[in-house]
Amino acid sequence: MTAAPVALGIVGAGIMGERLLGAALSQASDVVRIAGIWDPSAEAMARIAAAFPGVPRLDGAAAVIAACDCLYIASPPSSHLAHARAALAAGKSVFCEKPLAVDVADARAFVAEAGGKGAVNFPFASSFGVAALQRWIGEGAVGTPRGITIEVAFATWPRSWQRDAAGWLDGTAQGGFTREVVSHFLFLSRRLGGPLAGLEATAEYPEPGKSERRIAATLTAGGLPVTLSGAVGTTEKDDHNIWMIEGDAGAVRLRDWSIAERRMEDGSWQPDPNALPNEKMRPLVLRRQLEGVAALVRGEAFHLATLAEALEVQEMVEAILASRAG
Repeated sequence: MTAAPVALGIVGAGIMGERLLGAALSQASDVVRIAGIWDPSAEAMARIAAAFPGVPRLDGAAAVIAACDCLYIASPPSSHLAHARAALAAGKSVFCEKPLAVDVADARAFVAEAGGKGAVNFPFASSFGVAALQRWIGEGAVGTPRGITIEVAFATWPRSWQRDAAGWLDGTAQGGFTREVVSHFLFLSRRLGGPLAGLEATAEYPEPGKSERRIAATLTAGGLPVTLSGAVGTTEKDDHNIWMIEGDAGAVRLRDWSIAERRMEDGSWQPDPNALPNEKMRPLVLRRQLEGVAALVRGEAFHLATLAEALEVQEMVEAILASRAG
């Protein structure tokens, strides 16, 4: 007998909230049902009403929490833990956008309080591209790993499709590409490599009051050396990213969020035959994320990013951002 869909409530109707809402309705209605959504912005709520007229629009976070089994928190980072604590106090599960928080000490306290009732939305936990990398590594394509390389670049920050949220996405308190993008690849390094440690980093803030424009870092993942670089204004692409693991037998990488590739003997890169561009792969990945949410709510084993993993990533992110160059 198939289990009934779990009731998912959403706080935050920005890009991420609307994206997961759409996936829940179109890809995973057998897994979750939407109990309600709330955002303090009347404009955002009007947009949801127009796009998803059947979704209950509630009058506050407390109403969403009361209606749901699990609260998805897609509000700006500084509000994450207040919503998460309120949901846990009401006996509900929590699925939170990254970063878990912006205050590391408060995040540590929350993780200690929360136990296993929460997870964080790092979609690489459900990525088909990451699964291909894991398969190739298991088959010996890398051999003995020697190091991980992470490279990200952006034409502008925020990216063109995020400009409506530039007020916080380009500030130093909650924003920046290290929190928003690099965190995903640090999570991937944690998942495939091991615990993150040994950070040395610099971050550059050439525009007063704005988020970082360049970072460079070295660290380790399970003892494996990791080299990280990121910059704004060094590419014409909205979003360029590569995560690569190299060993004595070869290399595999994830490019542009979803394209798994392996390096051939002639140095060329061959994509996984099932690879899809991110815009086509995202709905499939979000369904798997929502399947993980249902498992979380039911007290079953789940593959989502744990609160402890997210905290480890956040600690690295905030340490990078605090390492101001010069």
